Amino acid sequence: MTLKANRLPIENIHRILLRGTNWIGDAVMTLPSVASVRAAYPKARLTILAKPAVADIYRLFSPADDILLYEKSYDNAWGVFRLAWRLRGMKFDAAILLQNAIEAAILARVAGIRLRAGYDSDGRRWLLSHPVHRTREILSVHQIDYYLEMVRALGCPPASRELHLETQVPRAAALDAVKRYLGDERPLIGIAPGATYGPAKCWLPERFAGVAKRLSDRLQGRVVLFGGPGDADTAETVRRRLGGDCLNLAGKTPLRDAVLLISRSAVFISNDSGLMHVAGALNVPTVAVFGSTNPATTSPAGERTRIVRKPVNCSPCLKKVCPTDFRCMMDITEEDVFAAACDLLRKD
Repeated sequence: MTLKANRLPIENIHRILLRGTNWIGDAVMTLPSVASVRAAYPKARLTILAKPAVADIYRLFSPADDILLYEKSYDNAWGVFRLAWRLRGMKFDAAILLQNAIEAAILARVAGIRLRAGYDSDGRRWLLSHPVHRTREILSVHQIDYYLEMVRALGCPPASRELHLETQVPRAAALDAVKRYLGDERPLIGIAPGATYGPAKCWLPERFAGVAKRLSDRLQGRVVLFGGPGDADTAETVRRRLGGDCLNLAGKTPLRDAVLLISRSAVFISNDSGLMHVAGALNVPTVAVFGSTNPATTSPAGERTRIVRKPVNCSPCLKKVCPTDFRCMMDITEEDVFAAACDLLRKD
């Protein structure tokens, strides 16, 4: 597809601000676009403005020179203007907005950044010097391509959409994380039973527990539950059902440590979540359970993934809470997910 936009100039751009996305999975899916911007401006100083919750993704895996934190104190009108004043002092030549919100465009405009580029979403076209028209067609592609096509329209060179984040994980740090949290190197079975977007994305905790037990028996491994603070209760439900040698780390680790541990997993089972994208991009054998969301646009990257999904007529509905009988998830059995994991392990 060809998106229309005025190309950004190549010359006389020395400092670039990239406004990162706010969710872990989205941050992972923007990494090829960040690489494309770096390829277009190899000598420019590249700063990513990102929320603390996703900053470790950009620190670990992007070619940025600086990560600037969008602290919670900036999440109000006065805070936006304080941050804009700070950015004004940093004298950016261009801002490329991966985030779709109008707030990102207001921030760049008030910060006095002359070149402001991004999708013309959220009514912000008039705030951008280089708007990229967001067509209906572009909304149907995978999110990796969604971001790549935007920077391509601005003149950045084509970049590979393939993610091999495992090549960028510091091995010593990953082994240290295993030692600190687990104490030994038995096969790690990663389970992410939560999802930030809403309960319609979440498979049943008792079925996660059943699959985890069977994989633990097969691999003689240890089950580790991952997630954010909002997933802690769901993860604890899984842990109680499993009993025994299971570690619940949901909400108890920095994102960096979770990434390091996931990189050492023998297999990873997840809902459509941010950590699913992390595991897939790390090329960990990953089974992703999909119900209300659309794997055509948000499936995990990587060459060692399996999608488990039942074709029901109301899915994908993209709703946070199921308004009917939740059959998109109820129809997915423990055996479906276990079989997908075993298939990956055999090929691995």
